[in-house]
Amino acid sequence: MFLFIICFIVLSLSFVAESQPKILVVYYSQTGHTKAMAEAVARGAKSSPGAIVTLKAVNEATAGDVLAADAVIVGSPVHNANVAPEVQRFINSWPFEGQPLKDKIGAAFVTGGGISAGEELVQTNILHSMLVFGMVVVGGPEWTAAFGASGVTGEPPFESKTIDPMFLKKAEELGKRVADLAARLKK
Repeated sequence: MFLFIICFIVLSLSFVAESQPKILVVYYSQTGHTKAMAEAVARGAKSSPGAIVTLKAVNEATAGDVLAADAVIVGSPVHNANVAPEVQRFINSWPFEGQPLKDKIGAAFVTGGGISAGEELVQTNILHSMLVFGMVVVGGPEWTAAFGASGVTGEPPFESKTIDPMFLKKAEELGKRVADLAARLKK
């Protein structure tokens, strides 16, 4: 009887762990702004019941991390209206043959120096890449974050050494939405 109870507990814990959505948040940051957004995205994802969230800088993340995740949220600073080269290298490392990323959830967040300085272009570039891999892409929960979350860092009234709380809130909401959707898809 004791052995039966132990087996039941082990199997139950295994089922619970398998049903929990795994969310990977990956970012590249030079100034710390994109890192702050990534931390907010991860905080939002962690607020979803049962979500297992991994936060990694792009130079620490691997294609294996992407394969193990149910959802991948990628963040980049804007580089001349383009994704940072480090982020593009990471995306280029993802496995393509056999479509192993098909139907995983994907989302994007960015930081830019100015209003209309390329944030939406970079978000859609990340989302386009995810679509090529067969991923299901998700924006934020409101129309004001249709492509994900973004933060402006170098133009008044947002010029500051830290990210404006409004942008961090949008990042948290994106993380929560992705984790909630991943949980619903796992059921």
